Amino acid sequence: MSKAADLLVLGAGIAGCSAALRAADLGISVVLVAKDELGGSNTAWAQGGIIGLAPPEEGDSADLLAADIEAAGAGLCRPEAVRLLAEEGPRLCRAFLWERLGVPFDLGTNGTPDPTAEAAHSARRIYHAKDATGLAIQTALSEAVRKHPNIQVREHLCLVDLITSPHHCVSPVRVYEPIRVHGAYLFDAVTGEVEGALARRTLLATGGLGYLYLHTTNPPGATGDGLAAAYRASARIVNCEYLQFHPTTLYVPGKPRTLLTEALRGEGARLVNRKGERFMTKYAPEQLELAPRDVVSRAIFQEMAASGEPCAFLDLAPLAARLDLDEHFPTVMAACRAEGIDPHRQPIPVVPAAHYFCGGVLVDLDGRTSLPGLFAAGEVACTGLHGANRLASTSLLEGLVWGFRGAEAAARELAGASEPDPGDLASWRTPETSQKMDPLLIDQDWGLIRSTLWNYAGIVRTKARLERAKADLHYLAHRMERFYHESSLSRELLELRSGILCARLILNAALQNPESRGCHYRVD
Repeated sequence: MSKAADLLVLGAGIAGCSAALRAADLGISVVLVAKDELGGSNTAWAQGGIIGLAPPEEGDSADLLAADIEAAGAGLCRPEAVRLLAEEGPRLCRAFLWERLGVPFDLGTNGTPDPTAEAAHSARRIYHAKDATGLAIQTALSEAVRKHPNIQVREHLCLVDLITSPHHCVSPVRVYEPIRVHGAYLFDAVTGEVEGALARRTLLATGGLGYLYLHTTNPPGATGDGLAAAYRASARIVNCEYLQFHPTTLYVPGKPRTLLTEALRGEGARLVNRKGERFMTKYAPEQLELAPRDVVSRAIFQEMAASGEPCAFLDLAPLAARLDLDEHFPTVMAACRAEGIDPHRQPIPVVPAAHYFCGGVLVDLDGRTSLPGLFAAGEVACTGLHGANRLASTSLLEGLVWGFRGAEAAARELAGASEPDPGDLASWRTPETSQKMDPLLIDQDWGLIRSTLWNYAGIVRTKARLERAKADLHYLAHRMERFYHESSLSRELLELRSGILCARLILNAALQNPESRGCHYRVD
């Protein structure tokens, strides 16, 4: 067991880095753990932007932003979380990301960030850095984290499990005590060893689980590691049926999906079928392409089902008439050209893909989970902000706000907190004999998980499909758990174990909820 840190932050995207920097500024010793290299998180993949402050002439306000979030959330948003983000978030975005860290947002003629529009927003309030906003934010955060003297960065470490009492206590008498988190067991992918990282407080910021779906905008590391670990530790988990699908990803048969930013539709791009007909007039005649993501995703799905076509199309002609596409959307243009598609001459083939997990580890307004000693922020957490469907560009801001608040709450608690005693907690025990898991089996199991969720728990769900998926993955989960205990550890094995558990959480929640709401859509 390592010497206890004041705060152990698991995850190094916007939520984890913001928490680490805020805690470090308060004089707390922080250990920040990255699954890959620092900067390799899901945050860096975000294209569109983050909610900032609209120009005064836009007539924007916290009330208007809150109303937009509530409308997108389909009646399931937590009002106090919405109000908190609407009032604190935009100011924090400007003061911390732009003014302190120097994130290179695109600027207007007055030298301040020039916001753009996105779907379901009532004002042009989205700060952006071309169409690679997440990368710009992550780069600035990573640089600040590496420079801070109170932060120790640990890279290429995978979360195995949270260290909890009484479960990991040496003394059996501790069984009568309530559960408390004291850090985490971490797997070093380089050495193959597991270490116990003790901490007076622990903050989960491990991101989402989009890779569980066959078609996704998420990187391969988005396997729900933190959610699975929190569930095994008995933290309260909610809203797992609400998995948002992004309406527009680049469709190239046989290749991974590439996100096409919401800002394209915000600036006027139109969805059309192969005949060139603008079909959103049938599904959302008032908001059209700027309807909430669940509405647009279902519209594309229904058009594909009715026509038998494998995709719909995004027409950029309205943008090209007034904007320099290469100047405003270099990432999108490069991705299209790499596939031989010229958006100036032809519409872009698009399909929806799994994008963002609206459920997670339940937290309060300060990021506290139901387990003492454990905080959570970012996509792994459920603050209640998103309700049943996330409003565009709220995710990065949520990670920033709850990263800050979690760090501040942890700092307040540390004033009277004692260090965990390494002698009271068990070190990791490696089986005397273990077998190496066949990578072909891992690939096969991942294929089953991803295709099962996409086909049976995707954009449109039925009871029969969900029950079939639950039965299929029930057997796989039991077989996987046996393999886990008998095999030598690897990143691939740990991710698969997390993925199966999270898939079952999604399926169970979707089965238990017969009501269509937001991005959970039942047709039976």
